[in-house]
Amino acid sequence: MVEQVEVAVIGAGQAGLAISYYLTQQVRTHVVLEKDRHIASAWRHGRWDSFTLLTPNWSVRLPGFPYHGDDPDGFMARAEVVSHLEQYASSFGAPVRFGVTVTSVDPKPGGGYIVTTADGDAYATASVVVATGSFQFPKPTKLADAFPPQIVQLHSSLYRDPDGLPPGAVLVVGSSNSGCQIVEELFESGRQVYLCVGRARRVPRRYRGKDSVFWAVTLGLADQTADQLPDPSARFAAQGQSTGKHGGHTLSLHHFARSGVALLGRLTDVQGDSIVLAPDLRDNLALADKASEDFKNSVDAFVRETGMDVPANQPDPIDEVRSHAGENAPATVDLRAAGITSVIWANGYGRDYSWVHLPVLDSFGYPMQRRGVTRFPGLYFLGMDWLHSRKSGILLGVGDDAAHIAADIASTNPLTT
Repeated sequence: MVEQVEVAVIGAGQAGLAISYYLTQQVRTHVVLEKDRHIASAWRHGRWDSFTLLTPNWSVRLPGFPYHGDDPDGFMARAEVVSHLEQYASSFGAPVRFGVTVTSVDPKPGGGYIVTTADGDAYATASVVVATGSFQFPKPTKLADAFPPQIVQLHSSLYRDPDGLPPGAVLVVGSSNSGCQIVEELFESGRQVYLCVGRARRVPRRYRGKDSVFWAVTLGLADQTADQLPDPSARFAAQGQSTGKHGGHTLSLHHFARSGVALLGRLTDVQGDSIVLAPDLRDNLALADKASEDFKNSVDAFVRETGMDVPANQPDPIDEVRSHAGENAPATVDLRAAGITSVIWANGYGRDYSWVHLPVLDSFGYPMQRRGVTRFPGLYFLGMDWLHSRKSGILLGVGDDAAHIAADIASTNPLTT
């Protein structure tokens, strides 16, 4: 059976709900197809128990439903984010259909699209909004197969808490947001932790009395567009090092090292019971340090130029502490000798749009579009990192992109009375 709808939205996370809000405002018939049994699947199932937002609550700006709590400068816990999205969907009666896995999007002769699902149903629609986001599945790595079989391996999306791991030391691969937050939790629980450090940047959680996200918005950094990046691959650079846990505080690799976390270079190979490491730890630490200094210098310059009334800089011991971790970094580590029994892969996520049967992907497998609008009339993408700007993939900016797509749908498919 083929059902006729004006718009099919694929995915009921923040992006799918944001575009559904605008389509509801337009009184446009649409469905939101969600493969899970609940909305916000990535928030619900792909985060650890103690996870909090990385951005302050005031930055939750879903269209028609901004943050309305009493702690705007706090950081919502995972369950609170899920609850907020559930309330959002209920606030306008989002037409979500659960347990529906989309298997293909095909062009329909004469215009429009056929959206086919795993249970054999289909939707004939003028427009399709792919809102499956940037966190579709754990990024695969061939090195996982090389580890000894007794080592327990988890992607960060499957990690829940320290008690879920076997006794022993833990190796975390990846030093961006997720990796560093998990390292901090494991170390605070009493575990010995080894961290393979990549090229993720660091900024202080707060500077001159304001959260770093406030400064990112005020300085226009959050609005930096994808076409301002040095090259398309920069879309996929490691995210920063930040946390909202315990009210939000700075994360620093140097602070980790001074506390007892063993910092290592990038993981390059596994040979028997030993891991092989790149000689890049010193350079990666320096890169993170420079990012923090550049950020603070940009804020200082803005304050000087505008005369903005903010407090003078107060030293942040965590941000400013330095260590000797980059010196004499080991080239290999024996897993048995180190007591490592678990590996957590904090190496990011992959994406797959092969089920969209049109030539819409670039060489990176990323949709070719401008602010979500593709060259195929009625085909849109929404909610991905760097879709249009730095904030496109987060609760701060997804609504702006959704409004742009909704306006395009309205202009190309005006409602008839």
